[in-house]
Amino acid sequence: MTALPAIKDASYFDALDAASYLDSRYGEGAPQKVIDGALKYFGRRFALVSSFGSESAVLLHLAAEVSKDIPVLFLDTGKLFGETRRFRDELTDKLGLTDVRTIKPDENDLHTNDPKGNLWVSDTNKCCYFRKVVPLDSALQGFEGWASGRKRFQGGVRSLLPHFEASDGRVKVNPMAFWNKEDVTAYIEKHRLPRHPLVEQGFASIGCMPCTEPVSEGESDRAGRWKGQNKTECGIHLSLAENSRVLSGN
Repeated sequence: MTALPAIKDASYFDALDAASYLDSRYGEGAPQKVIDGALKYFGRRFALVSSFGSESAVLLHLAAEVSKDIPVLFLDTGKLFGETRRFRDELTDKLGLTDVRTIKPDENDLHTNDPKGNLWVSDTNKCCYFRKVVPLDSALQGFEGWASGRKRFQGGVRSLLPHFEASDGRVKVNPMAFWNKEDVTAYIEKHRLPRHPLVEQGFASIGCMPCTEPVSEGESDRAGRWKGQNKTECGIHLSLAENSRVLSGN
């Protein structure tokens, strides 16, 4: 007797199936096609995550051309440059974004794990975890797909990025995965997009103030992040299992 396939109810969602389907439909598409495809698939269960950093204007402009109402999640770790918060406000107004949500760390978590606000001095992985990974995971409840501005040319674990990937039960969307540095620069110039004010001071990738430095000519864009440490990612683009492994030191 042949077993009947399981009936999937309306709440059924499989991130691997979704990523595979989206990749087959939009995997070769331009960034706006990727965003448009994800929005059609997920509807209000789709969000962008933006640092409002050095190149964030590009992804936000691409998304705004599709819909200005896509939720944009902005992680305010409590350690950001003031320039970043002002740039968030400037870009939100300029692009007409209607749903920018500022996400902050849980006060109880900070009171317990970083009461003096200096955890970054002794353990940057734990600091990133409590100030970025945990708050974002909480903010993503209810979303099944989310996009960010990661690109292959940024190197490291990003060098093989696809447009769609499954992680922790959601689909991560990378509309700009295949763009190079010249594509980004040309788009900024074509659309006359504003740059983060710290770019002109040599900051190429902008995160939290204590762990971000300007880069020298010839260095990679992300060389100024956690400079001198064996750390290249904050953790929000790692799975929760990978974060646990990093925190345990294995």
